[in-house]
Parts: sequence; C-alpha cells; structure tokens
Amino acid sequence: MNGLSRQRNLWISLCAALLSCLLVYGVYLLQVRQVELQQTTNVVVPKSFIQAGTLISSDMIELKPVYVGSYNEQMMTRAEDVIGREAVVPLGGYEPILSWKLDRFHLLPREGQYTFQIPKDYILSVSNGIRAGDRVRIYLSGQDGSRIMFPYEVVVASVKSAANVEVDDLNQSHFLSKMAGDAERMYASRREANGNIEQINLNLTEEEWLRIDEACRNQEGKLVIAFSNLTNVEAR
Repeated sequence: MNGLSRQRNLWISLCAALLSCLLVYGVYLLQVRQVELQQTTNVVVPKSFIQAGTLISSDMIELKPVYVGSYNEQMMTRAEDVIGREAVVPLGGYEPILSWKLDRFHLLPREGQYTFQIPKDYILSVSNGIRAGDRVRIYLSGQDGSRIMFPYEVVVASVKSAANVEVDDLNQSHFLSKMAGDAERMYASRREANGNIEQINLNLTEEEWLRIDEACRNQEGKLVIAFSNLTNVEAR
C-alpha cells in the first residue's frame, strides 16, 4: 500500500513539475511576443494634410516609426514608392500612407487643375489611340499656320464614344493592362477599342482652359490632340 502511495506521489510530482515548466515556457513566449510587438518599423507619412489629386513630392513626406503590432501590409515603407504618385483621397498629416490611397496614373486633376470636356467644335483631330491616363500634346491649327499650344504634355482624364461610353477594349481594358504593366495587352486594347472618340476630357488649370477657349471660340483655331509616349516627361 505504501509502495502505491509513493508511486502516486511520484506521478503527481512529475505532473506538477511538467505543468510548471509549461507555465514558465508560456510566460516566456508571451514576453517574447510582447517585445516583438513593441519593436518598431518605419512607414511613410505626410508632414501635413495632403489634398486629393496632389502629386506627392519628397518634401511632403517623411518616415515615422510605428509599433510592429500596428503595422499592416498596405502601409508604405519606402519613400521612393510614394514620390511621384497621386493622392486618390485626402491624406491626414502623420498618418501612415496606405497603398490603395495612391495612384501612379494621375487620372485625377492635380492641385489647381479641373477636368474640362473639350467642345467638339474646338477639335480638328484626335489620335484614335488615346485612352484615359495617357499624356497628350496639344497643337493649335489656324489660318496663320500651326503651333504648339502648350510646351508640355497634358493628362487625359477620359475619352468617350458617341454613346457616352469609355472608349476601350471590352475584354481587357487598357487601364487594367496598364496597371499590370502588360505592354502587349495595352497595345492590343488600343487596337480593339469599342468606338471612335467623340468626347475627350483633359485635366487643365483655369488659365490653360481659358487659353484654349480664347483660341477656339471664334472658330479661328482648332486643336490637334496627339498621343505622346514620352512617359519620362512630366505632364502638367
């Protein structure tokens, strides 16, 4: 009987020791996890409020440490991935910039710009391959000859057919191909578009629009809008 009691006490002691080890190990893991959560990583934040449509430059942003526990994969961690992109929505000062809040195709009007639909009777010709997000050169053709309207490129906000439908490939849009970096599909979508361009909307400042209106409203000049592939030249 005494032998059975000693054996039972031995098992109880072993179980208690095992439970103590597990408890100590659990506390250790909890402390390690706590330390990891208290570690920081740098994310990109605006130095102050940034309006939607603003093209972000290096002087607008900085790096800010956040706890690893607060970090998520949509937060931007490299300044070079933010510079040159456009704010799709307003960005709060010192709030981590999320990837979905940025656009690299500049479809929205930038600060000081508006989206203007160019009247049909102002246009002499439009390159049929133009799509939303493209950069275009604008020329003025009149009785005194032709000249460059602006010495820089302008961003196309949208192009519409006579049915007021965005001109694009119905099977694979030009814009989605552009986002995926698929140059071949992008080229094919230009060739397989669903209609001719009847309306074109450009992102312009008030001064630029007034110059166009002054040059064209009396039918003295008409615009020639040409597609440009000079992606390394900054558009206005």
